[in-house]
Amino acid sequence: MKKFIILLSFFLYGISLSAQNTEYETKNNIQYYNASANKSDKYISERCVLDIYYPKNKTGFATIVWFHGGGLTGGSKEIPEALKNKGFAIIGVNYRLSPKVKAAKCIEDAAAAVAWAFNNITNYGGDKTQIFVSGHSAGAYLSLMIGLEKKWLQKENIDANQIAGLIPFSSQCITHFEIRRENGIPEKQPTIDEFAPLYHVRADAPPLLLITGDRELEMLGRYEENAYMARMMKLVGHTQTKLYELDGYDHGMTEPAFPLLVKEVNRILKERKK
Repeated sequence: MKKFIILLSFFLYGISLSAQNTEYETKNNIQYYNASANKSDKYISERCVLDIYYPKNKTGFATIVWFHGGGLTGGSKEIPEALKNKGFAIIGVNYRLSPKVKAAKCIEDAAAAVAWAFNNITNYGGDKTQIFVSGHSAGAYLSLMIGLEKKWLQKENIDANQIAGLIPFSSQCITHFEIRRENGIPEKQPTIDEFAPLYHVRADAPPLLLITGDRELEMLGRYEENAYMARMMKLVGHTQTKLYELDGYDHGMTEPAFPLLVKEVNRILKERKK
């Protein structure tokens, strides 16, 4: 038994060392709309770009598309440090911002960026059947909208059910407050319409892991929105919905959530191999 444990330790150490020795490359500011769209709209050309961080000389790896937060009015693309060197490609996405455009354009951009990943990740060695979509706050909202309301990706000729998993961090699940603001609805007046992920609960959606901060420290009602989302997904028959509440963490709960994202990606990948 002792010999077995020693051999297993060397084996696991070898795997860890191999992952650490993998080289990664980053390509920056790739336009994810076509040339015609970029030529016709200066804001699309400037803003609708993404960065991709991916393993060099590897194939068949998974990809995490990551949308930044900022209330749909601010923020910039990022490749989170906590997701690097894990064997995945990470795509950090910029999208147009309100009030320069209506907030619905942010959802259009998110769908176009995810479609770019499906259409191009094989050129970098990735597996297009292993694309996960995640993000924080407003970025989490975008991930849920395009993952649950199929029309956004259908416009890009992609079936949302091709997404391997949705892992939103502290998402708005009712209608986003920026969209409510555009329509003169007060911030504290909850609304559920076509711009609410809750409006689009469905049994056949991709696996869903909802993560929020502590209900007493989060943005107003944010945990409760996610708890209701989890309950309704289960009630409509979705069998792969989970909700994690990170006790002691407020809305800026990304650092403790990143390991949960990595764990969920690996769990789904392992399940798919069975």
